[in-house]
Amino acid sequence: MNAYKIYITIEDPKQVVLSDLPFQVGQRVEIIVLAEDNPQVTISNKLRNLFDKTQAIPGVEEVTEEDIAAEIEAYRRGE
Repeated sequence: MNAYKIYITIEDPKQVVLSDLPFQVGQRVEIIVLAEDNPQVTISNKLRNLFDKTQAIPGVEEVTEEDIAAEIEAYRRGE
């Protein structure tokens, strides 16, 4: 089986256009579509899920910006 690999960017999710393929007219081919992994998107999604979980912890909404600033300052002072 001959394999031909090409990367394209989806412009319209309703259709994919492949052109200039190295196959003969009438030749039967198998098409497999694989999405390229994007590590930044994966990390971003995991971080968003973590934020959602931590924000759902009871009492989190009671923490103020001042509380956070004081905690950071105490950390910087080594307390």
